[in-house]
Amino acid sequence: MRDIIIPIDFSETSLNAARYAAAMLSSKENTRVILYTMFKNEEDSAVSEQYLQSLKAELEQKGVSNIETVKELGTDLIDNLGRLAYQKTAELIIMGITEKEEWRQLFVGSNTVRMAEQNICPVMIIPQNAKFNGITNVSLASDFKDVDANTPVLTIKAILEIFNVNLHIVNIDNQHYVSLTDEYLAERAKMLKMFADFNPEFYFIGMNDFYDAIEQFSKDKNIDLLIIIPRNHTFMNSLMSSSHTKKLAFNTSVPLLAVHQ
Repeated sequence: MRDIIIPIDFSETSLNAARYAAAMLSSKENTRVILYTMFKNEEDSAVSEQYLQSLKAELEQKGVSNIETVKELGTDLIDNLGRLAYQKTAELIIMGITEKEEWRQLFVGSNTVRMAEQNICPVMIIPQNAKFNGITNVSLASDFKDVDANTPVLTIKAILEIFNVNLHIVNIDNQHYVSLTDEYLAERAKMLKMFADFNPEFYFIGMNDFYDAIEQFSKDKNIDLLIIIPRNHTFMNSLMSSSHTKKLAFNTSVPLLAVHQ
C-alpha cells in the first residue's frame, strides 16, 4: 500500500492540487491518499474537519477509494508535515504552489533546507493552473556527475512504476559541443543500466540558461512531469533560491517532482 499525503489549506491552489492528484491516482487500488490540514487556532478544528470530509467525498466521486483525513493543531507546517510523512512511511507528498506564506516557505528560504534535511519522501509540486491529462512523458534532469552515488534509483522507479511512461533523461550544460566527453559517455552508460526497464532516451543540450532550456525541452517533448534531484550543486541551489524558482515552479504547467538522494 502506497501512502500519498496531500496537504490542504483550502486555497484554490491546494484544492486544484488535490483534484489533480485524484485524477492521477483514480482507480489505483494499492494507493491510500491522506488529506492533511493544519490549523493554528482550536476554534478552527470543527470547520477544518467539515472541509476535509467535503473534499474527501468529492475525491471519492472522482475514483479515489481509499482516503484518510488528518487534521491537527500546530504552528510549524514543515515539522508537522515531515513528522506525518515519517509516521506513515509516505512515498509521496503532493502539493500546490500558492501565495500563502506558510506554503511558499516549503521551497523558499531556510525551510527549503529543513525539508531537504528531513529527506523523508519525494515531493510533487503542482502548478497553480495545472490540469491532469495523463502522465506519459517524464523527464529526469541530471548533472551526470557520479550518478551511481547521486541518483535515488529505487525511489524514482517506484514513482515511474505507477504510470506507463516514456523516460527522457536530460542534461543541460553550456560546455556540450559536437560530441560528448568520455566522462559523460561513462555516466550515460550507468544511467542506461539503472533505468533499462524504461528504455530511456538521452538528451544533452548545450545552453547557458538551464530554465529556458528545460522549459523549451518540456514543450518540445510534451513532458508531463519533471523529476529533479535536490542536492548540493549549482542547478538545485539556483532552482530553490533564485528568481528562476517563480519562472519554473510558479509559471510552468509541468509538475515538478523533487526526489532526494
